Amino acid sequence: MTRPFHLGWFLGNSYGVHGWRQAWGGTTARDWAKPDLQVDMVRALERACFDFLLLEDSLFVPDNYGGSTEFYLSRALRAPKNDPLPLIPLLAQATKHLGLVPTISTSFYPPYLLARLIATLDLMSDGRVGCNFVTSTAARAAQNFGLQDHIEHHRRYAMAEEFVTLVTKLWESWDEDALPMDAAAGVFADHRKVHPVDFQGEFFASRGPLNTARPPQGRPVLVQAGSSPQGRHFASAQMDVVLAAYSTVPEMVEFRADMRRRLAERGRDPDSCKCMFVIAPCLGETRAEAEERFARRQAAKQASPELVLAQMASLTDIDFSRFDLDAPIEELTTNGQQGTLRQFLAQGRTLREIARNYRYGMDDLIGTPDDVAARMDEIMQEVGGDGFVVTGPVTRRYLAEITDGLAPALQARGLMRTGYASPTFRANLFEF
Repeated sequence: MTRPFHLGWFLGNSYGVHGWRQAWGGTTARDWAKPDLQVDMVRALERACFDFLLLEDSLFVPDNYGGSTEFYLSRALRAPKNDPLPLIPLLAQATKHLGLVPTISTSFYPPYLLARLIATLDLMSDGRVGCNFVTSTAARAAQNFGLQDHIEHHRRYAMAEEFVTLVTKLWESWDEDALPMDAAAGVFADHRKVHPVDFQGEFFASRGPLNTARPPQGRPVLVQAGSSPQGRHFASAQMDVVLAAYSTVPEMVEFRADMRRRLAERGRDPDSCKCMFVIAPCLGETRAEAEERFARRQAAKQASPELVLAQMASLTDIDFSRFDLDAPIEELTTNGQQGTLRQFLAQGRTLREIARNYRYGMDDLIGTPDDVAARMDEIMQEVGGDGFVVTGPVTRRYLAEITDGLAPALQARGLMRTGYASPTFRANLFEF
């Protein structure tokens, strides 16, 4: 029996520069700071009945590769980038059903500020906001917030778990029926139903309550991406969605089985957290056309291994420019993204080989929309997961290929929703 799955979009470099050197990039280089591309994007995603858009974020200008910002700034790699949170109200106004998930750092945001901000956005959007929690990995980001050295990797995750516990308590500090808005009695909010939280943890403290009302969803949708053991442990505690970027089906199977085991050990229903996997389909009107486009994409990657290495340097705080591209790479450790580094180094013996082989998620879904839809069906049946998160070159052409090509092919097979059953993101996410 065909079982539908969920579909989201992971927007890397979210409110930054997109497609500025691509043939179909349009005016994105000139207009990168305007919200037009992202507004067009959410309208297309909602028309295609996606569940959500997740907006990545980071808080620094990298200088990890070659000890300089030159490589990153000249190529608009991770900078310049605007704060995505002010973008959310515009995206909410342009849509009615799509879930909107900004990214925040649990290492640098005050929990009360974040809880109030997300509650406000959820109220503004009638219950369509989530939050992607990251611990932030870069030493330069920590220095931007007054720290000489970044917080140790495992400790960052312990902080993150306490952070989410506190913001959840703050969202719950107003009862669902705390707003009678009784004009006759002269009572707008019932003080008996608004409560301090009096939270005192190892890392954070807050008296509470919030000075805004309970979010319409009660708890906005909580999202996390992280493949390290600490990331998985964090996700198993309270997350509603966990994202994973693996390039093979066996890795996906292992991840989902491990996450479901961890959820059960925490006393949670394994179905209470959706496991979704990153994909970057390459489509064409014919399979031959798609294969040719994929070959060009791979050739470009092989011609510029520095792009992969610089991106990885910014995630791991390791300057890969100091190594010989063709010498066997030594074992490396990091206080940055440890799971990402392990996956990266497993792709080969030398940096040139690793850069050539490295894949973020599954990028070999190649063919016509119907070809790719059939393959996605096969993968989900084997993995047993909850859906996919699309990523890829952000141009209006690629967006149309996915939303007007792949999505209808999935819907024709009964693999994707054709409408929204509920007004809230959380209810739609857990509809199936």
